Amino acid sequence: MTLRVCLAGATGWAGSELARAIARAPDLDLVAAVSRTYAGQDLRAALGSDLPPCPVFPTAQQALERSCNVFVEYTGVAAAKANVLAALDRGAHVVVGSSGLTDEDYAQIDRIAQAKGLGVLACGNFALTVVLLQKFAELAARYIPQWEIIDYAHDGKRDAPSGTVRELAHRLAAVRTPQPSVPLEQTAGVREARGATLAGSQVHSIRLPGFVISAEVIFGMPDQKLTLRHDAGDSARPYVDGALLAVRKAPMLVGLHRGLDRVLDL
Repeated sequence: MTLRVCLAGATGWAGSELARAIARAPDLDLVAAVSRTYAGQDLRAALGSDLPPCPVFPTAQQALERSCNVFVEYTGVAAAKANVLAALDRGAHVVVGSSGLTDEDYAQIDRIAQAKGLGVLACGNFALTVVLLQKFAELAARYIPQWEIIDYAHDGKRDAPSGTVRELAHRLAAVRTPQPSVPLEQTAGVREARGATLAGSQVHSIRLPGFVISAEVIFGMPDQKLTLRHDAGDSARPYVDGALLAVRKAPMLVGLHRGLDRVLDL
């Protein structure tokens, strides 16, 4: 069976690489794209003439008028939730690659997806190294009661923390709540210097030129520490294979599933 795919954010940094990969895949058919910049044109105007024809729409709601099996949300925080809900309303399974959705957003999405019998696979990051970072961190948290997370990104990234780090904090919270030696309310000085508390973890977001995307979690015990870190390069290639896998697996799911490892044998 060929899956009909609608891709929101098809001309972005990561979305454009994914669009090319979907177009090359024999079992996937890119039937609609969302991009405000190229709305009303064919996707080939943005990505090259070697792609098959694909109309570009300014909004997800308009693109979803073309029937699809899977909707891929790869835009930004401002539109992500509305796009996902619109896709579910149209009866499409959803893959979420955007950052910024909260636990409350996901709870609502899960309720709707469950009611409609549709699958939503939300991945803060599709890279295999991130999937392994999350799994290793969950294992470490079983044995080490203190950790903090550092979230690195380029200076133009608006959402903080990143979707990768949001997902990491969410997963660690399911293992245990960290136990700092000094409770945060007893901080002497500027409380904000201890970072933001997200799902029980202290998170420090750095936004500076020179970074792409990195995530680091540091576990500490007396006289020893463990550092787990993922660093992304300049290209979007590490995310393509994981995103294609998510597109193929989403129709097999019902309700919300967070993390690419949910459909991997790890």
